[in-house]
Amino acid sequence: MKAWIAYAICAVVWGSTYFAIALGITAFTPFGMVATRYLLGGAVAFGLSRMLGEDLPLRRDLPHLAFVGVLLLGCSNALVTWAERFVPSGVTAILCSMTPLLYGLMGREALGLRRWCGLGLGLLGVVVLSRPGQAAFPAGGIAAILMATTAWAYGTLHGKRHVRGHGLLGQVAVQMGAGGLLALVLVPFTGGFLHAPLTAKAALAVGYLTVFGSVVAFSAFAYLAKVWPPTRMSTYAYLNPLVAVLLGSAFLLEPFGPRVVAGMAVILAGVALVQFQPRTAPTEIA
Repeated sequence: MKAWIAYAICAVVWGSTYFAIALGITAFTPFGMVATRYLLGGAVAFGLSRMLGEDLPLRRDLPHLAFVGVLLLGCSNALVTWAERFVPSGVTAILCSMTPLLYGLMGREALGLRRWCGLGLGLLGVVVLSRPGQAAFPAGGIAAILMATTAWAYGTLHGKRHVRGHGLLGQVAVQMGAGGLLALVLVPFTGGFLHAPLTAKAALAVGYLTVFGSVVAFSAFAYLAKVWPPTRMSTYAYLNPLVAVLLGSAFLLEPFGPRVVAGMAVILAGVALVQFQPRTAPTEIA
């Protein structure tokens, strides 16, 4: 049950963060926002870890945790944040949903025909959700998102293979600290923290990203990465655009027509194929 709750958090919360990022970069620079979000989030995660009496991360895990944090947060998330200056948040979410396919290609799982069909079906549903006939977007923004998804997939697989210790929040704090520090180093060379006066809207967006998008959702993701195979876990990325569309129709009055319903149905069918685990018949003892 805990794994399914973590999965739902990744799907719902991270489905909403693309919109929050779009609001945040109206005032913050991309690296300024990443540094703020993850340094604060790392401090909160570490404080919670100490309050709950968790074990500290193992010393041998620290380099691997830092490497994962740099790839997932300092590189992948920073690239996505930068790309959203040029590519709409919905399109960004759709491109990021390629992550499950990358897990399948880069990982060492024996997926079988059913799960490969599920991955392909989920990606097809995301394509259906995308709007046909949209204007072309800058190649640099698209390339940044594709590099971000690759870094995210590789970093996650590296962590799953090499991090063995306990203390989830402490591990999350190290990863956020490493990613935030990399962004902080780059801030002076990329326009500082702000490129426009700070507004309440941008501040609230970064606050939401820090608490929910970082501490809550990333902790859920780190837990899920420990208990589920990478490809099964990563199908939350197919649900992120679906959540974004639902939120847009509910709060921004974006259209919700037959194409959206069809795309949602195809995505859910693909996720079901990946998630479904047929029960094996119990072995009878003579």
